[in-house]
Amino acid sequence: MLSSATSKINQASVKQNCMIIVDCKDVEPILNELAIYVSDQVAAVPALKAHQFVLSPIEDDEEINQSEVVTSIKEFLESIGEKQSFAVISNSNKIMIKSILGKKIEREAKKSTEQMFSCAHCGHVTRYEVEHNNHVRIHYV
Repeated sequence: MLSSATSKINQASVKQNCMIIVDCKDVEPILNELAIYVSDQVAAVPALKAHQFVLSPIEDDEEINQSEVVTSIKEFLESIGEKQSFAVISNSNKIMIKSILGKKIEREAKKSTEQMFSCAHCGHVTRYEVEHNNHVRIHYV
C-alpha cells in the first residue's frame, strides 16, 4: 500500500517537472501571441493564466526542452523589436521575462473578434468550426 502511494507521488512530481511555467508580468500585452508562438515552436500545449502561461508536453512521456523555450521567447521578442529591453531568466521549471530597464510593453493586447476552437484531446487550435469538428473525429478513428 505504501509503495503504491509513493509511486503515485513520484509520478505526480515527474508530471509537474515536465511542465514549464513562463511568467509574463512585464510583457502581459503580448502574452497570448507569445504563448501561441512558443508552443508552436516547441510542440507543447499552452494553458493561459493571469500573468503567465504553462507549457505541457503533448504526450505524457515527453519532456519539453527548456532551452528551446528560452530561444523561442528570445526570437519572438526580437521579432517585435524588444529583445534588448528584456531578459529571459530560466530557473528550474520556471522562466521569467524581466524588463532590464523597468520598461514594460505598453501596447494594447490584440483582441480577436473571431472565435477560436481548441481540441480537448491534444490542444490543436483553429478558428474554423468545421476544421475543428473534423480534427476531433480523427481522435476516434
